[in-house]
Amino acid sequence: MSSVLYDVPGPKAILRNRILAVVTVVVVLAILGFIIYRLAVTGQFTAEKWRIFTFPLVHQNIIDATLRTLSAFAVAAVASLVLGLLLSIGRLSDHAIIRVPVMLFTELFRAIPVLILMMIMYYGLPPLGVTFMTPFLAVVIGLTLYNGSVLAEVFRAGIESLPKGQTEAGYAIGMRKSAVMLLIQYPQAIRAMMPVIISQLVVVLKDTALGFIVTFQELLYLAKFYGGQVTYGSPIIPSTIVFGTIYILLCLALSAVAKWVEVRSRRNPRITKVAPAVQAANQVEIK
Repeated sequence: MSSVLYDVPGPKAILRNRILAVVTVVVVLAILGFIIYRLAVTGQFTAEKWRIFTFPLVHQNIIDATLRTLSAFAVAAVASLVLGLLLSIGRLSDHAIIRVPVMLFTELFRAIPVLILMMIMYYGLPPLGVTFMTPFLAVVIGLTLYNGSVLAEVFRAGIESLPKGQTEAGYAIGMRKSAVMLLIQYPQAIRAMMPVIISQLVVVLKDTALGFIVTFQELLYLAKFYGGQVTYGSPIIPSTIVFGTIYILLCLALSAVAKWVEVRSRRNPRITKVAPAVQAANQVEIK
């Protein structure tokens, strides 16, 4: 018995798949058990290692670092969306004098790693006379330049994937290009690309951790500081577990929003018509 897309597994294949699933689960549990065993043997679960995280001042510092991380993420996310929209408009311009410089700008900042951008902003600009650069600004500007360039390609791919008949219909009723883009193309493209956009925002949140390189006191900076406290036995593993858990919870919250938007988009028949735009954007992001 077979379907259109694949052969339905027979009794032997079903038995083999079940054995492989059981073996996989056993291997994963064995690896987890070995990790927990080694953590216990090396004293990572002792009270001394976790004592530093029982102080109220440490709790307050963790809350402050979380707020600083979220503030950098919020500013960088909004700025990235605005920059991405502006760059996508320039990339779709009919005039080469606008389109070519914007394309070069986009490709340049997509190619430079975020960490390098942050280091250039914080360590490279002060010798050139830029004295107002702070760790927060270096993190936000670095994240904005990179992710804004990525989002510009996402928006462009989404608009170019829309049926051309809609654009032609707008011109046919006398609309100018700016009106066609703002009233017809962007509303559909943004709604269809929303899961991809939110996924990119998750990347922005995770990349805020790179700020510790420029002494931005976010979560990773604090994790490194507490993990190196010799007085409390250098609790690097407990510190990694605590701060890693916070990062995971923050990213899971944003991922849940992305999944919720994606499910709602699939149920919307108007968005289903422009679904290929999402696939095109995913391809752009992978590149």
